This record gives sequence, C-alpha cells and structure tokens, in this order.
Amino acid sequence: MMSAPKITFIGAGSTIFVKNILGDVFHREALKTAHIALMDIDPTRLEESHIVVRKLMDSAGASGKITCHTQTERSLTGC
Repeated sequence: MMSAPKITFIGAGSTIFVKNILGDVFHREALKTAHIALMDIDPTRLEESHIVVRKLMDSAGASGKITCHTQTERSLTGC
C-alpha cells in the first residue's frame, strides 16, 4: 500500500497563500490524507497558519496529519 504524500510549505506563515493553495489541494481525493508540513521561522504566524489549515481540513473532510516546524531540515524529512 502506498503511503500518503507529504506536502511541505516553506514560509507557511504567509497564511493567505497557504489557505489558497491548500483549499485547492483538499478538493483532490488523493490528497485528503496527505501529511502537511508547515514551516516558518515565526512561531506565532506558524500557529495561525496551523489553525487555518486545520479548519480547512475539517471542512473538506480531510484526515491527513499536520506538523509545524521552525527549521527547514525537519520540515523536509520524509519528502
């Protein structure tokens, strides 16, 4: 069985950009289980994006995992 894809957003503190992209991503059945890794150097903005992405996932019926990172290397692990 193939594992769920991982999508990493570098600069995820840009909440509107992430919201617009992931709003489209979660409309694809194959991506509803994706691991979404959010990375930004600003922990406050990162948390704001995390909240928005969680709401998007919930409204789209997506069941993927969300992780948040302040270090690029960690966000890319497994990509």
